[in-house]
Amino acid sequence: MLFLLNYRGEIAALSAALIWAIASLIYVGLGKQMPPLLLNFAKNGVAIALILLTLLVQGNFAPQIGGLNLGLLLLSGVIGIGFGDTAFLEALNCLGARRSLLVESLAPPLAAVLASVFLAELLSVQAWIGILLTVAGVAWVVVERTPDQVQHIRPLRGIGFGLLAAFGQASGAVLSRAALADNNVSPLWSTLIRLAAGMMVLSVLIFSRRQTWLGFQPMRSPRFLRTLVGTAFVGTYLAIWLQQTALKYTAAGIAQALTATSPLFIIPLAMALGERASLRSVAGVLMALFGVWLLLDFG
Repeated sequence: MLFLLNYRGEIAALSAALIWAIASLIYVGLGKQMPPLLLNFAKNGVAIALILLTLLVQGNFAPQIGGLNLGLLLLSGVIGIGFGDTAFLEALNCLGARRSLLVESLAPPLAAVLASVFLAELLSVQAWIGILLTVAGVAWVVVERTPDQVQHIRPLRGIGFGLLAAFGQASGAVLSRAALADNNVSPLWSTLIRLAAGMMVLSVLIFSRRQTWLGFQPMRSPRFLRTLVGTAFVGTYLAIWLQQTALKYTAAGIAQALTATSPLFIIPLAMALGERASLRSVAGVLMALFGVWLLLDFG
């Protein structure tokens, strides 16, 4: 019990990574039936409805949050969820999943640097080694060539949007950390505030592109809607709640490094589905796990 209490931030971050890995496998199929912006908007809308229902059951109607912290969380949602997630979706279209995740792996060290500058969160040498090993292990797995790997066009555009996504994730995490650390703001309320801010940005982007829900046959399918709601419950509602919990109870750089391990969880999931894992992917997982051990030992 003491271990769970002492490392609740790190455990929450790893749990979020596992959930995102599972959800990503499902979103691949959903993304083939609906444009990314509309899918992002829909899953976030479902998550907001679930959070409001949870708060209603809890009777937690008034968040204990000051004006400054509210502004930080809103800005975090705009940058991290609104612009950051949208930039990542565009990077996916240009580079594919593996290369996009490789660029995204810059987010943890970037978050640690931003946190050290703006929040005075100075990490030990051991923590920095843990972050770098975790990121290196993820990158080693992500860049492995696979037989079905497709060559994508517009690499410079993809790298540009990938860097924007990494900066959006890192700065969004640091802003959340600034709002959540050393106060009574509930991670559930911070999740709701960030999602609401991100939804405002997505609404503007959808309107500017003149995308509508009309004509999308999947929205009329009960099976599609059940899958969407279920995946949004796990992959957005629970995962972002866990991410906010991690940012409340551990340093921003550590939280980002641990939540970035999602690609590693894909490997055992793929093996469970009958796929074979290469020695390179296993080595990458072991490297990242050693980095995670250093981060947990640091905490």
